[in-house]
Amino acid sequence: MKRRPFVIALATSVVAPAPALAAGDKVADLGDAQRWLDRLRTAGEPRSTGAWPLGSVLEHLAQSIEMSIDGFPQPKGALFQQTVGSAAFAFFRWRGRMSHGLDEPIPGAPALTAGPAWQPAAARLQAAIQRFEQHRGPLRPHFAYGALSKPEFALAHTFHIANHQDEIRLA
Repeated sequence: MKRRPFVIALATSVVAPAPALAAGDKVADLGDAQRWLDRLRTAGEPRSTGAWPLGSVLEHLAQSIEMSIDGFPQPKGALFQQTVGSAAFAFFRWRGRMSHGLDEPIPGAPALTAGPAWQPAAARLQAAIQRFEQHRGPLRPHFAYGALSKPEFALAHTFHIANHQDEIRLA
């Protein structure tokens, strides 16, 4: 292999911006989630088709990410986390996506207050993702899955956002 073309290709792949997320595409990582939030801002009138208004959905997603750093208020017991919870995460990981009740709040989390004013909640979610990506300390156990590594938590957050995308429509 010639070294120069390889170095140029490597540098280009690191520096080149990620492609835009096409309409209807599910997020595949937290970078996609940031690009998806950018799309929401330019989409005109995005909306939720589920039980919660868009602002509440985005606030819920932000809570989940924040709690992976700060701690979940009502974790399931260790036995649940080590059996049912870890099995559920392993299944979602194997399947490549999660599914859960999209109107189920995080146990013990503060009540969702964002309502239809979705822009502040989108900014909160974007800040939560950035905080998570920059966080270098230990993470707190997930309330159901238990202890996860940072890459596993990133995957769980990505799956969570992608699952909630099922109920979000761009105008």
